[in-house]
Amino acid sequence: MADLTFSQWRPHPWHGLSAGADAPKVVNAYIEITPFDLIKYEVDKATGYLRVDRPQRTSSQPPALYGFIPRTYCGPRVAALTPVTKKGDGDPLDICVLSERPINKSEIILSARVIGGLQLVDRDEADDKIIAVLQGDYVWGEAYDLSDVPAVLVERLEHYFSTYKLVPGEPARIRVSGSYGASHAHAVVQAAMEDYDESFGARA
Repeated sequence: MADLTFSQWRPHPWHGLSAGADAPKVVNAYIEITPFDLIKYEVDKATGYLRVDRPQRTSSQPPALYGFIPRTYCGPRVAALTPVTKKGDGDPLDICVLSERPINKSEIILSARVIGGLQLVDRDEADDKIIAVLQGDYVWGEAYDLSDVPAVLVERLEHYFSTYKLVPGEPARIRVSGSYGASHAHAVVQAAMEDYDESFGARA
């Protein structure tokens, strides 16, 4: 059996992939959940494999592809862009990607143009959700800012993230404090890339 070098092994999707050559405007997105999923999947930080986090308690389904931007981290720089928070949530930066054609596979990588985002507060932590469009999409491909997509799509994302962790009889732990356009979204992505470099070291 031939010897295997490190490059022949599957890279960790958080640490082993790039945020993208044109980040923060066009980024790589690693997709964990599709709009068809009623299970919350999340990358296992130790192994890099997709793990079942939990079944969704309600009938709510994600209205877009959902994952994260590799080599990003929600730390103090991201938190500083949401002044009502005390810290970032300590995870890679989440991203929702709009695609006209249904994509029903997770654990894929795609290129996405950043057009805006949602400012989420999970208890006292910043938990931004970047909104992007699939590069080359024939319907959403001309969107460059959140104002370029129908408001109802943003409303669906706001509703999903406001309700997907609700537990009957318990107070809501998440609130959407607002949405923002491409310029602020680029700043959030850049902050998350810098938080990653500070926490884990910049790639040589």
